[in-house]
Amino acid sequence: MKLFRTAIIGCGKVAHLHARAIDSLPNATLSAVWSRTPESARKLAETCGAEVFSDIDTMIRRKGIDLVIICNPHPFHREVTIQAAQAGANVLVEKPLAATLEDCDAMIDACRAAGVKLGTVSQRRFYAPVQRIRRAIDAGKIGVPALGTVNMLGWRDRAYYDADPWRGTWNLEGGGVLVNQAPHQLDILLWFMGEADEVYGLRRNLNHPYIEVEDTALAILKFRNGGIGSIIVSNSQKPGIYGKVQVHGSNGASVGVQTDGGAMFIAGMSPVLEPPVNDLWTVPGEESLPDGWAKEDSELFSRIDPTVYYMERQIEDFLRALDRGCDPLVTGLDGRRTVELFTAIYRSTRDHAPVKLPLKPEYGNDMDGRLGREEHEPVSGAERPEAQNG
Repeated sequence: MKLFRTAIIGCGKVAHLHARAIDSLPNATLSAVWSRTPESARKLAETCGAEVFSDIDTMIRRKGIDLVIICNPHPFHREVTIQAAQAGANVLVEKPLAATLEDCDAMIDACRAAGVKLGTVSQRRFYAPVQRIRRAIDAGKIGVPALGTVNMLGWRDRAYYDADPWRGTWNLEGGGVLVNQAPHQLDILLWFMGEADEVYGLRRNLNHPYIEVEDTALAILKFRNGGIGSIIVSNSQKPGIYGKVQVHGSNGASVGVQTDGGAMFIAGMSPVLEPPVNDLWTVPGEESLPDGWAKEDSELFSRIDPTVYYMERQIEDFLRALDRGCDPLVTGLDGRRTVELFTAIYRSTRDHAPVKLPLKPEYGNDMDGRLGREEHEPVSGAERPEAQNG
């Protein structure tokens, strides 16, 4: 069995979860770490026995690194991904792949030129309820996916945004709920429905006046397969309600997954509270199956640490792809499609119009549509509700 040497770039909260996931895999070892802040690299290295490096190229070449996992804030993914690829390492990037399409394309091009694989972290694809839906779609059990919906109603309090200086800012976080919390559900929607063709979207800040970015967004979609869809994502529902992705088919059957229930998971700050479940299943003859699946999924949930287990499954899948010379389940192009979708929502808000896909980068000064004019002026003063800590 080949042992894959791995390294982590960016040693904040989520990096510690990846380190634990790597440690659990028999064919992987965490050999090295690098961070813009040496102290965070030292702390991570102490917990996993890895070597700290101050230069990415030296780290990869000296340690013979096969896979680098990028865990620094998304506006900084581009530079380190390109450095890692040019040094010969395959790259798995925490979601979202990048903050802008320009960065996505530069990363994809660099990995292609270097002959290395690029993947995007979307560990919820490995949930059993999500996998069941994909298998049902592939088997034609719902006909053609005709209507897909995302409803993610979560909460983030001031303590969350104060935890790191980059949170809630355009130049450091690159966006709000669309960029940071929604990519998991957006990726699953696109995996089920196929690529989007046209998007009309809106974004707002409803009750977080202390951040620059949106806490809520919605969109209406047309898909290339002829289907339609809707998206509602928000960090404004205290203490958090649920995250759901549902698909309704051309034969009348419907399938769905609740990926998140209650207060949403925050990497390094909170646990996963509820197991993912198939909360909707009307495939003829299979209506009774979700009860058994829920028992099965709950039993698994009680035996594992879900904050790490599904990262293990994704890293395991990526290493399998390296071993077999095939694509991982979630590729760099998949990551770009998610960035393209939330970029379309930003541009649609800016332009007051539907946006046709595919999108090319815009090379202006408004962060690919994020800093354009609002639909209306934000509520201010006494009219604006104050967000309280959860």
